[in-house]
Amino acid sequence: MDYKKAGVDIEAGYRSVELMKKYVRETVRPEVLGGLGGFSGAFSLSAIKNMENPVLVSGTDGVGTKIKLAFVMNRHDTVGIDCVAMCVNDIVCAGGEPLFFLDYIACGRNYPEKIASIVKGVAEGCKQAGAALIGGETAEHPGLMPEEEYDLAGFAVGVVDEKDLITGENIKPGDVLVGIASSGVHSNGFSLIRKIFVMTNESLNTYYDELGKTLGEALIEPTKIYVKAMKSIKEAGVIVKGCSHITGGGFYENIPRMLPDGVTAVIEKNSYPIPPIFELMKKNGDLEEKMMYNTYNMGLGMVLALDPADADKAIEAITAAGEKAYVVGSIKAGEKGVSIC
Repeated sequence: MDYKKAGVDIEAGYRSVELMKKYVRETVRPEVLGGLGGFSGAFSLSAIKNMENPVLVSGTDGVGTKIKLAFVMNRHDTVGIDCVAMCVNDIVCAGGEPLFFLDYIACGRNYPEKIASIVKGVAEGCKQAGAALIGGETAEHPGLMPEEEYDLAGFAVGVVDEKDLITGENIKPGDVLVGIASSGVHSNGFSLIRKIFVMTNESLNTYYDELGKTLGEALIEPTKIYVKAMKSIKEAGVIVKGCSHITGGGFYENIPRMLPDGVTAVIEKNSYPIPPIFELMKKNGDLEEKMMYNTYNMGLGMVLALDPADADKAIEAITAAGEKAYVVGSIKAGEKGVSIC
């Protein structure tokens, strides 16, 4: 008996690391010290010494049951982008700049090429976020997970000068809400999606005219990473009063998280185009509209609260960063919460 016969292939682990190194190298920032393979990742803080009062901000998350879609489609190079996005988008909600990222992959069996494909996606997400992938872990769990399956989670650290923290405390009636378009469903609500649609190759390879692509292509589309858009807004001199990352819980859970007491956010649902994937989900699942807004991003991955005088400048900055944005509502006096009309 040996470790390999027990289900853990150490040699496969070595090969996985070798295959992923080229992707990791593409994410390196000047602050990264050392290389991949050590017991910890080192990142110099010398570049933030000029901040008045640097504050570290962090985020951790996974991909959720969207992973099941990757299994069925045998496509593993995009879920890493989702994982990074779910972490760094939370960081930029506080005004932070993501610095570095670490991933954790748990698998039933280590297939080096599959693991490298997952890490390729993680590295792509890090490049989009401007963050360095400085470490990670691949853990083989024979007997605990099926051999063909895996789970993916991550952790990111960023920094912001305390004076630039986005807290929401200055949001007041009359402020406008600007929404930044999502790329689709992102990485939330897939437990319900897997009940709406049959998760088979036949179903996922079905082409829908209204989508302009197959169902699988629409659903596996990676989560948008909003780091560049938020940086562009800051460089334009716009002060973001509040920022909400629309993830699980949709509008009703996430938008109030940025609000102070005494104000309510009013979202005008016809103020922006809703991607057709949501209409298809609503129709096929016979879902109530409120439930849709309480579960999904409905086409808006970020919602920002701004002074009305800054709305046009913010939209210009977001557009310059390659994203689409719309004035989608306003702030009113009232009980803390959100109203969709």
